[in-house]
Amino acid sequence: MSSTPPARRRRIGLPRRVFSQVLLMQLAIAAGVAVLATGLFLAPLGDQLDDQAMRRALAIAQTTAQQPEIAADLRSTRAAADGPVQREAELVRKATGAEYVVVMDRHGVRWSHTDPDRVGETVSTDPGDVLAGREVMEIDNGTLGRSARGKVPLRDDGGDVVGAVSVGIAYDSVRARLLHAVPGLLAHAGGALAVGALAAWLIARRVQRQTRDLAFSDIAALLAEREAMLHGIREGVVALDRTGRVRLLNDEARRLLDIGDEAVGRSPGEALGAGRTADVLTGRVTGTDLLTVRGPRVLVANRMPTGDGGAVATLRDRTELEQLSRELDSTRGLIEALRAQDHEHANRMHTLLGLLELEMYDDAAEFVGEVVGDQRATAEQITERVTDPLLAALLVGKTTVAAERGVTLWVSDRTRLPGRLVDPRGLVTVVGNLVDNAVDAAAGTPHARVEVELRAEGRTAVLRVRDSGPGVPAARRELVFTEGWSTKEPPAHRRRGIGLSLVRTFAERQGGGVTVDDAPGGGAEFTVVLPEALAGTASAGEEGSR
Repeated sequence: MSSTPPARRRRIGLPRRVFSQVLLMQLAIAAGVAVLATGLFLAPLGDQLDDQAMRRALAIAQTTAQQPEIAADLRSTRAAADGPVQREAELVRKATGAEYVVVMDRHGVRWSHTDPDRVGETVSTDPGDVLAGREVMEIDNGTLGRSARGKVPLRDDGGDVVGAVSVGIAYDSVRARLLHAVPGLLAHAGGALAVGALAAWLIARRVQRQTRDLAFSDIAALLAEREAMLHGIREGVVALDRTGRVRLLNDEARRLLDIGDEAVGRSPGEALGAGRTADVLTGRVTGTDLLTVRGPRVLVANRMPTGDGGAVATLRDRTELEQLSRELDSTRGLIEALRAQDHEHANRMHTLLGLLELEMYDDAAEFVGEVVGDQRATAEQITERVTDPLLAALLVGKTTVAAERGVTLWVSDRTRLPGRLVDPRGLVTVVGNLVDNAVDAAAGTPHARVEVELRAEGRTAVLRVRDSGPGVPAARRELVFTEGWSTKEPPAHRRRGIGLSLVRTFAERQGGGVTVDDAPGGGAEFTVVLPEALAGTASAGEEGSR
């Protein structure tokens, strides 16, 4: 059995390349239009030439019938091959180029003919209409073959019909004129076809460049793959055209930006509103891995221009990663605080051990009481004024972390916040971000301190965080709330410039706001107002029982 594979039969059909298919279709259209136009022109041309020939024959007949001597000779002479009517008719025929000029009497007898032997014979066609006084134009067959005819009554001086004049134009001459017009018409059609072919080739070449010489099946496959990729990836994709308007959104982009199909055809500013996210998408803010905040989400955006003057922006949701990063920072801070406390605890244990070995029992008891009392006083002070357990625990932990960095953090005496928060976790995020920034600003300054004040005014929560740092210049008080803006070096595991932006976003989502000003003793004071942050006003009895 032979191992040679059978030869594949070449399938005859359209080529696969878009260039070739477009060229063939354009050539077919141009050829079809040329053939159709030529046919539409040739179809009425024969009728037009027939009509022209018949009218020419009729005009010759009318001119001949206007000669009075012919009618007079018809009355005064007899039909003869050498008669005056025959001579005059032949002169007209030779002068006009007609096939024949026949003069007949009222009985249909010929008085003239191209063939003199036929003079005196009756005409072969019915002369009734012309002898009745009507002019006739027709294409008919006679003794001389097919011809275009014009027949006119012949009248005497009194206007009576005494005969008729029939003039014929050889139909072969009409056909010859038609055939003579065909080469010129085909030449024009060929020229038009050549121009159409050139235009088709230019259009096909342009299509070839734009489609990169792909086949239609390849383009269809690419479109299917693009749709699957756009709707399957977990990154948001926003495509902009050369005018900066949105032309494509995938499902993830709709979710991250919280917009729908109504954004297509609009600019990012119109679809999203003014802000950093719109600036990043339009390219007014440049760079890689740009941070932006959209609603409750922290996004990382990258923008790449395309060859047609547009751009494609990708968006990644960094919200959970940012939260984990902040929790990692808090955990590290607590670990550092615990390490410091462990070191301090060891020192205290050594001190206590020494007092006991020296049998200084009263001093040892007093030392233990002071240590326990200081720590208990700080925790009790915070939990007495802030009854929400999450927020109180945060402040206690931040106090320890701040102390490790040489910063005194205390809760203001004016702090009164009942444990009836609508969104405790949101407020924990706000307080944590502001306290972290305040500790960073105050660390390293003389008498470093941070003060936190939390008050309830009806159902509105008011938060103030003051520090002894360098403060925020007036020119930068709006800039500090911009996503991605920071004066500090970012840690390895995350980026800076998000905390204050999240604070503002949370406050504005609650219907409030955040401002920054100078603290009374120097430094910065951040104020956050959160309307409807409390679930309800506690009664006086409940306040008193607490």
